[in-house]
Amino acid sequence: MSAKYEIKKAKDGKFYFNLKASNGQVILTSQMYKDKNGAKNGIASVQQNASVNDLFEKKESASEKSFFVLKAKNHQIIGKSQFYKTTAALDNGIASVQKNGATPVIDDQAV
Repeated sequence: MSAKYEIKKAKDGKFYFNLKASNGQVILTSQMYKDKNGAKNGIASVQQNASVNDLFEKKESASEKSFFVLKAKNHQIIGKSQFYKTTAALDNGIASVQKNGATPVIDDQAV
């Protein structure tokens, strides 16, 4: 299995995407978009920006769990990771997005 993007439709009618690594694990989840084209533009932004180290920002939740966000060059958040227990796991998550973000494979599940 190769890395891929999955476009999905939420219950409220908005669209989002997940970037999945080749092992099937979700490594990045987008913000919500009002239409499918917004989600497709978000995917294009990840494809362009995932290789840029400076666009990843490490954060900590209120419950002290680590996660990261990927930002576009205009500083808007494109996507967010899951929560990680260790810094090493967080760094591996970023490396996975950098490795898999350029994939051209898009699975549109919001048809």
